[in-house]
Amino acid sequence: MSPVPGAVPVAVTGATGQVGGRVARRLAAAGVPQRLLVRDPSRAPDLPGATVVAAPYGDGDAVRRALEGTSTVFMVSASESADRVVQHRTFVDAAAAAGVEHLVYLSFQSAAPDATFTLARDHWATEEHVRASGLVHTFLRDSLYADFLPGLVGEDGVIRGPAGDGRVAAVAQDDVADSAVAVLRDPAAHAGRTHDLTGPQALTLAEVAETITAVTGRPVRYHAETVEEAFASRASYGAPGWQVEAWVSTYTAIAAGEMADVSSAVEDLTGSPAAPFEQLLRRQA
Repeated sequence: MSPVPGAVPVAVTGATGQVGGRVARRLAAAGVPQRLLVRDPSRAPDLPGATVVAAPYGDGDAVRRALEGTSTVFMVSASESADRVVQHRTFVDAAAAAGVEHLVYLSFQSAAPDATFTLARDHWATEEHVRASGLVHTFLRDSLYADFLPGLVGEDGVIRGPAGDGRVAAVAQDDVADSAVAVLRDPAAHAGRTHDLTGPQALTLAEVAETITAVTGRPVRYHAETVEEAFASRASYGAPGWQVEAWVSTYTAIAAGEMADVSSAVEDLTGSPAAPFEQLLRRQA
């Protein structure tokens, strides 16, 4: 479908990534004009009706210029870093200065100042800054991406982490993108609202392992590490302390039940039920 001439473009960030790229492609297919804000324009997708602008989150002036003349912004989180919240605040302030009408932020399930998952605290801080900015907003709080669960399996066929018997309602990236597009195409209907985007079932990591085994034929099992074992096993990667803590807290948040709630938001927004993990695996096979 061709974009409508003269229509105000939707600004999309993260178009070189997994969710932002999916959103941009879906909007292009629907004929929605876009302005893609990226760090590296050479990596941006070539889509009908889309213009590409270099605007890193931390460059407030570049972001403000890029957002001028847009109506609605889809803001994915910046790459994980020690100063990610600072980058987010810079982006939000620039959006407000540019006169953006509506900001749709991709947040995280159970975002809170005291969330067990350390990066969910970053999302809460970002949400708070959006609220304080006065921008009309919608928060999409997604669970862990179901697409990434197979990547938790080590070379020895074991998923290791201190998640205990906790459950996670992991969601497919396609479902997150479809939900985001539904909001971006009718943002006024979602002003001030928060939608939890989850899969249709909450699984333990033992059940995740069993599902991977059943679908792929590869023997996979789950080993419940202690927190001490988890930190020790990840120390060999040489990552900074904040990142190791984020990795480990992904599992302890599952153990604490902070990713277990199942929401109907994906189906409510898109009209189609969220994909079960087994279905996603079969698609990838």
